[in-house]
Amino acid sequence: MTITKGLIIDSPPIDRILAGEKTWEMRSTATKQRGRIGLIRKGSGLVVGTAEIVDSRGPLSRSDMILNFDHHRIEPARIESGAVDKWKHAWVLRDVRKLSRPVPY
Repeated sequence: MTITKGLIIDSPPIDRILAGEKTWEMRSTATKQRGRIGLIRKGSGLVVGTAEIVDSRGPLSRSDMILNFDHHRIEPARIESGAVDKWKHAWVLRDVRKLSRPVPY
């Protein structure tokens, strides 16, 4: 299978996704993209894993965000402060696979 799309994600969020602790990647817009994508560690130029995008939810209110902490792992204090108001859309990830050897993209 050839993967032609990728998502650049900063650390530590990408580490939480790869560890199975985070299933929503919060973004400023919704996505219609579905299927397997590469997970790219920001600044590395490397694909470090893959995941399926299975849904896009939002825009989410601050209350919705706080209720869904287990999915996105953004601290409630950051949500309440408005620091993450830009990121109201959840890209829902499933079947995350960490690559044993990262590959350049």
